[in-house]
Amino acid sequence: MEFVVFTGVLLFIFLFMIVQELMQAKNEEKMFRNSLLENYGKEPPKEYSLERFARLDSYLERHKEEKQLDDITWNDLGMDEVFCRIDRTLSAAGEEYLYFTLRNIFCGKEKLDHLEEVTGWFLEQDDTRIRVQLLLKKLGHLGKYSLYDYLDNLDYLGERNNRKILLLNLLYLLFASLLFVQPAVGILGIVVCMLGHILTYFREKKVIEPYITSFAYVLRMINVCEELGRQKIPVYKKELEDLNEALKSLWELKRGSFWVMAGNQGKIGGNPLDIIADYLRMILHLDIWQFNLMLRKLRLKTNEVDRLLGITGYLDMAISVGGFRRSLEGYCIPQLEENANKVYLHMEGGWHPLLTHPVKTSIRADRGVLLTASGKSTFLKMVAVNAVLAQTIHTCTAESYHAPVFRIFSSMALRDSIQNGESYYIVEIRSLKRILDAAQTETAPVLSFVDEVLRGTNTVERIAAATQILIHLSESGVLCFTATHDIEMTELLKDCYDNYHFEEVIRDGDISFPYELLPGRAGTRNAIRLLALMGYDKEITERAAMQAEDFIQTGKWSVQTLLGNT
Repeated sequence: MEFVVFTGVLLFIFLFMIVQELMQAKNEEKMFRNSLLENYGKEPPKEYSLERFARLDSYLERHKEEKQLDDITWNDLGMDEVFCRIDRTLSAAGEEYLYFTLRNIFCGKEKLDHLEEVTGWFLEQDDTRIRVQLLLKKLGHLGKYSLYDYLDNLDYLGERNNRKILLLNLLYLLFASLLFVQPAVGILGIVVCMLGHILTYFREKKVIEPYITSFAYVLRMINVCEELGRQKIPVYKKELEDLNEALKSLWELKRGSFWVMAGNQGKIGGNPLDIIADYLRMILHLDIWQFNLMLRKLRLKTNEVDRLLGITGYLDMAISVGGFRRSLEGYCIPQLEENANKVYLHMEGGWHPLLTHPVKTSIRADRGVLLTASGKSTFLKMVAVNAVLAQTIHTCTAESYHAPVFRIFSSMALRDSIQNGESYYIVEIRSLKRILDAAQTETAPVLSFVDEVLRGTNTVERIAAATQILIHLSESGVLCFTATHDIEMTELLKDCYDNYHFEEVIRDGDISFPYELLPGRAGTRNAIRLLALMGYDKEITERAAMQAEDFIQTGKWSVQTLLGNT
């Protein structure tokens, strides 16, 4: 009777723990579902570790193409910050696919139209979007690494087989049979086997632990994709059919996967079944046995896994783009022209997506644009980022955007290279050379952004060389947006570049920046006045003003003025 009561109590506790876990999971899912409904389109609260951020290019590296946005341009435009502004993905696959998309500036009209179709559909179908996002949340992340890090390193494990595990497990049967003949020897043998298994288990587990984590992710992805494949998404029908086809060849990976999935955290679970399973793994090496079987199968199925990552990542990316659109006060669908006969860029009411209270700016560029005075770099980045977003996620932070499909290059935020022993000037001319080379070799029109051409050398040579480089770019059909402090260049380039400028306003001892783009070259010279506003000695500012005025009148620098000898 006592045994029955004791068993009943244990059963009750066991059932209570299971029901409690199910209820907690249900409540968490309900809260997350409400969050997805209420917060879609709000600022993303995501945080990134430096290690994880460094691996966002894993999918891109696996699908590298020649005509993707290069590293110099990506860094010049601060696209890491733009990525974070857009990113609302819920899985590692989605993060990496969004990064890949933002670099894939030459994907073509058909792919952009399809992205528009999928993104627009999810913007109108909240119920299906939430179901898909719940599945993507289940897929989740792999920590600081990418799944590709593990897939690419599978060969480092070498060939693994289960012969040793099989032989050791057969010893249990041998000693178990001795229990009926020599019980003491049988018990001792079983205990020794168990201790040996436990000692070798942790050594083996340490070797394969990272890969167990990745296998668990693959298995989780298969489960998520099976549910995704049953969703009714008419705009994504073909991809879901491909998904289901890939799943057929991956189904065998799930066989016996409980032992790998349940033990992938490397610690004893919280309920009785987990505890029993953990001890069985330690004394029989069941998860290592299954790992070795899965390793052999997965090595043959990496292409199918890649297909799953691409299909699920695309969905996550498209939903994220929709959330980005909802977060904006306004946006436009760009009008992109393929095989254009001329270069141009027409944008009305554009602003940078990272600004919360932007001043909208319009530009109609049918040839090169030369900017002078303050605000130049911000404007260049605003136009360039919108050009990238137009050709990647089919979304512009502007009232309208109309342009051909460009190859996009920049040479803006460069630094000298201590490691390579290259001065700033060498780094700069290398950067400019790649734009000149693209102008000669690319069949597509080239759009370039250059801030302060050849700032790393002296004034005379800078103006001479920069003028000829910019003329050559214009004659090669490149639409170049460039900025300079050398006012002489506005006259030298007036036949092939349109001049624009921004003006700062100094009033009542204060300075403001209206950020209004004005035609023509800058007419104000406020740099020396700003020195006075910042409290510089009056003698410095008066002599500087006199020296500058003398140069403007004579075209020569006066040594007497420079020394203050009047």
